[in-house]
Amino acid sequence: MGDSSSRQAAGTASEQGAGGAAPRLALSGITKQYPAVRANDDVTLSVAPGEIHALLGENGAGKSTLMKIVYGAVRPDAGEIRWEGQVVDIASPAAARKLGIGMVFQHFSLFETLTVGENIALALDEPFDLKALGKRISEVSAQYGLDVDPQRHVHSLTVGERQRVEIVRCLLQNPRLLIMDEPTSVLTPQAVRKLFDTLRRLASEGCSILYISHKLDEIQELCDTATVLRGGKVTGNVIPREETHASLARLMVGRELPDYTRRPHTPGDVLLDVKHLSVPSEDPFGTTLTDVTFGVHAGEIFGIAGVSGNGQAELLAALSGEAHTGRHIPADTVTICGKPAARLAAGARRRLGFAFVPEERLGRGAVPAMSLSENALLTAHREGMVRSGWLRMGAMRAFAERCIGAFDVRCGGPDALAQSLSGGNLQKFIVGREILQAPKVLVVAQPTWGVDVGASAFIRQQLLDLSARGVAILVISEELDELFDICDRIAVLAGGRLSPARLTGETNAEEIGRWMAGLFGERAGGGEPPAESAAPGAGPAAHV
Repeated sequence: MGDSSSRQAAGTASEQGAGGAAPRLALSGITKQYPAVRANDDVTLSVAPGEIHALLGENGAGKSTLMKIVYGAVRPDAGEIRWEGQVVDIASPAAARKLGIGMVFQHFSLFETLTVGENIALALDEPFDLKALGKRISEVSAQYGLDVDPQRHVHSLTVGERQRVEIVRCLLQNPRLLIMDEPTSVLTPQAVRKLFDTLRRLASEGCSILYISHKLDEIQELCDTATVLRGGKVTGNVIPREETHASLARLMVGRELPDYTRRPHTPGDVLLDVKHLSVPSEDPFGTTLTDVTFGVHAGEIFGIAGVSGNGQAELLAALSGEAHTGRHIPADTVTICGKPAARLAAGARRRLGFAFVPEERLGRGAVPAMSLSENALLTAHREGMVRSGWLRMGAMRAFAERCIGAFDVRCGGPDALAQSLSGGNLQKFIVGREILQAPKVLVVAQPTWGVDVGASAFIRQQLLDLSARGVAILVISEELDELFDICDRIAVLAGGRLSPARLTGETNAEEIGRWMAGLFGERAGGGEPPAESAAPGAGPAAHV
């Protein structure tokens, strides 16, 4: 763990800049007050030319607000911003881009009815030719290992693909300060390496980088210095390489994080059984599922890794019942708790004991402008919230309050709007809403995407506890660390085909990373593991 001298050195080096020159960006006394919370409280931060500077903190710590102030999307109530030694007033994102500031947002700012190319064009301040811009987009996306088709409409893209659009749009502007908010959640380990090489090259050329991530190993590997926020205030300036995961987490959340634990359990019958599922994509840019086969046992957590756009959205829609798979598909292609379900609607599948957490929190997991009580009704209405066709408001509030208390959802109560919660707290509410319905089968997509270390640990422990009670859990995630932490077995979805499954202890991130690129041999469609891996073991060790 780094000592106070190293932390002081980190702050001093950042304030002085390279060779004693003025920092590229210097914030002093930045304060932003909202009606219910002070998002930033007297924040001081500086970034030197060529420096990769991390900004760490829990969801709701004030990181995004601070970066939006730098980018001109939010006006501070107090404080000073200096750009290369000069006091500046960044009144808008256009003014920020004119200075040379680019930002990749965690929550996307894209128009769904426009193409990728048209969305990127809207961010350019100079005249453009759409055809020539499309060629530039293809070149830049290929250069950085980010697969982006400029002709696709955004509404057809997965969450991961939309994040790639944000990254490419920013890189096209050749920024002098690049702000990146959770940029690697959609990338394979190999693509992360390539992105890091790119960021290091940009830094060596003098570009300053502000990097927000909840992946502490990334912070330690990539970043020169870090500023830690908690409750809107700066709690430390550190050199990440001289810290441990535990010390960084402690600075972020103010307490020690517990190890993951799993109660002893014996995996039982297959409760979610998928046999030779082949579904043509209705979207011309989508991915067709081909001969996908796997089974999830009671008490097992089965993980599916893969880069967004390789059939995850199609698989989730086929499992949840949101997509009409067609009567030509045999009813027993998808079996839930022994009952054929491939032709059942979403509600009928839920009546069999199926529960589902989608990857998109706002819009699919929850309605932004509705209260938590109203959002509880969306999937949990069978929990006594409807009687003779009438809504029981008291039951809705009671369920929401139970979810808030049991899952440590930090909010203004059951009447708080979903859009008022931080990403991590909204995710805890959505996961809790599904768990409180006592499902037999739970499918979770990207359970901790963009969620801080404290909330991530909580959600993962809830999934482990649920599996120990005999629930069959399918986790679809692009976070390999997450899958290795909690899963009994892991397979990979690439190009609409499922790899063989591996016991977690019998594979590694490099092998899974190769499989994410589609390199898993001739047996492309068989999701069932070899005979020795067919029955999952006791899962992760008692302390993971």
